[in-house]
Amino acid sequence: MTKTLLFEIGTEEIPAGFMIPALSFMEGFIKKTFAENRIEHGKIYTYGTPRRFTILVENVSETQRDKVEEIMGPPASVAFDQDGNLTKAASGFAKGQGVSVEALKVKETPKGSYIYVVKEERGGKTADLLPNTLEKLVRSIPFRKSMRWGNRDIRFARPIHWFMVLFGGEVIDLEIEGIKSSSITYGHRFMAPHPIEVKNPKNYLNTMKEGQVIADHRARKNIIWDQVQKEASSVGGLPQRDEDLLDEVNFLVEYPVATCGSFDPEFLELPSEVLTTTMKEHQKYFPVFDKGGKLMHHFVVVNNMLSPDMEVITQGNERVLRARLADARFFFQEDRKVPLIEMFEKLRDVVFQEKLGTSYEKVMRFRELAGLCADQVAPDKKELVDRTALLAKADLESQMVYEFPELQGIMGREYARIQGEPEEVSLGIYEHYLPRFAGDKLPSTVTGALVGIADRIDSIVGCFGIGLIPTGSEDPYGIRRDTLGMIHVILHKGFRFSLGELIDKSLELLTDKLEREPEQVKADVLNFLRQRLYHLWVSEEFRQDLAEAALSAGFDDLVAAKKRLEALQEFSQDPPFEALMTTFKRVVNILPKGFTQKKVDPDLMKQKEEKDLYEALIQLEGKVKDLVHHENYLEALKTIATLKERVDAFFDGVLVMAQEEKVKNNRLSLLKRISNLFMDLADLSKVVVGK
Repeated sequence: MTKTLLFEIGTEEIPAGFMIPALSFMEGFIKKTFAENRIEHGKIYTYGTPRRFTILVENVSETQRDKVEEIMGPPASVAFDQDGNLTKAASGFAKGQGVSVEALKVKETPKGSYIYVVKEERGGKTADLLPNTLEKLVRSIPFRKSMRWGNRDIRFARPIHWFMVLFGGEVIDLEIEGIKSSSITYGHRFMAPHPIEVKNPKNYLNTMKEGQVIADHRARKNIIWDQVQKEASSVGGLPQRDEDLLDEVNFLVEYPVATCGSFDPEFLELPSEVLTTTMKEHQKYFPVFDKGGKLMHHFVVVNNMLSPDMEVITQGNERVLRARLADARFFFQEDRKVPLIEMFEKLRDVVFQEKLGTSYEKVMRFRELAGLCADQVAPDKKELVDRTALLAKADLESQMVYEFPELQGIMGREYARIQGEPEEVSLGIYEHYLPRFAGDKLPSTVTGALVGIADRIDSIVGCFGIGLIPTGSEDPYGIRRDTLGMIHVILHKGFRFSLGELIDKSLELLTDKLEREPEQVKADVLNFLRQRLYHLWVSEEFRQDLAEAALSAGFDDLVAAKKRLEALQEFSQDPPFEALMTTFKRVVNILPKGFTQKKVDPDLMKQKEEKDLYEALIQLEGKVKDLVHHENYLEALKTIATLKERVDAFFDGVLVMAQEEKVKNNRLSLLKRISNLFMDLADLSKVVVGK
């Protein structure tokens, strides 16, 4: 027999960002706990609103599965003496398992005969296990911030007001620090605040609708988006779908009602990002755009209730937005009076990081790094890169960015344009922050790209230099994000410079700030970069072993490393690839660790197979070197592959480890030269055959 389990935790309003992780945890916890307790069940559903976390589990077995377990004891040779009588070892095993010696049995295994005991455990009632399971669930839900309230010890995101627990039609008794379970929940705080009894878990969603609550957050999100589109279309506009905003608004309401408001068209003179940031980040409104993508003087607000006069509520939202936009306009007008170079000078008094100095010092460091990069990849743009770096952080001292931190870079771009800076400088100030998050757009300008790389490498090396190394989930300075962003920009732009040289220069500029040895800092930074590259390329569906092989051959030039990996991946699609790798891995594996290659002497070659291999190698070495030099890596791999038959013949007909030392070293040196053909392409020892 099975029943439906329904568990609801009723709370004060939970921060929107806490909801999805908590609901995901709840589902995982129930799956894991039920599996551990041998409780069979059907589908699991989670629902969430600002005032409740709910989990519903279908077809939950009323009893645990019985457990039958074979527990192995000592070998029969130890359990019985020469006369076949049980020894103290056998008796001790039986006593330890809580059974009589008569229950012991003998079993033949691949390792010989052993005694064992069969233990059976009858499954208990699920209803008896649920109180403890659900209490553990409540106490285990992780939140970024938790709190205690009243005289209770339990920590939770917000105060808990009720538990509703039903197993079928039966209330499960649960009490946590004076909060007792029942079949009662509560409807919308304003529209239906009265208690509501849930009699059947299967009717939960419909029951909540009667209480003016759309409990299923997935359905509620769809309703919100439909309403937002409808309201925007009422003024001839369109909203732009923003998943982050949608998710946040979704968990701010239990009964969504969207309305369309407007603001004074004069505010459209402000940069559009100022308006959209104010609407989205501060007011949680959806901006409205015309069919050409131009911002209109309208917005859509999603309210948490249906009022007899929604116009009054809309007017209230319009007043709030009007005040915010008036402030923004004032800040914008005041900032325009101050040259960016003056804002930059104020960075002398702004601490970037206590041990790494001021923001002014940071700018001067990455300004020099950006110049080094420009020398190598865009010398004709060095002056523009230098100017961009100098002004890149100036807007941090603007009133607008102080009030709206999300606009850093954006306001710098706007003020630079107003003050007559070249467009590539203006755009570069904004773009040096790109990408800001996974999937974000990448910089279009060389100035923005190079300054962004320099800014990030300064942060990465600086943090590693003072011991602020990301560990586990701790990464307060966003070093992982900076590292991935830098990698994406370099590969996107195809910039060819040495990461090692860039790190060395950064270490030099940070000399008086470092708290660790520069050599160790460099090694740690490179290892960190390597890890990020590996995980990035695996996420892009490159084979793990091939990514490892390509990285092991070096990644100082990221573009070259990526090209080598792409060639290796394509080469691996050829049917003979695995047989070929098996052959060439023999070459690598037979070489003694630390073997020092000597000049190959043809006069020491006694057998035809080694002479043939040497002649073929001589003919290929120059060609392979030229192909690698011109980065035709795929053709280089195919060319090396033509040695396979000669290598196989060599191993079949030649004893590499000859007794005569000179002959042995000559043969090993020949194989070392063959392995060197791959050295600049991939470390073949990392390639997995039979994959």
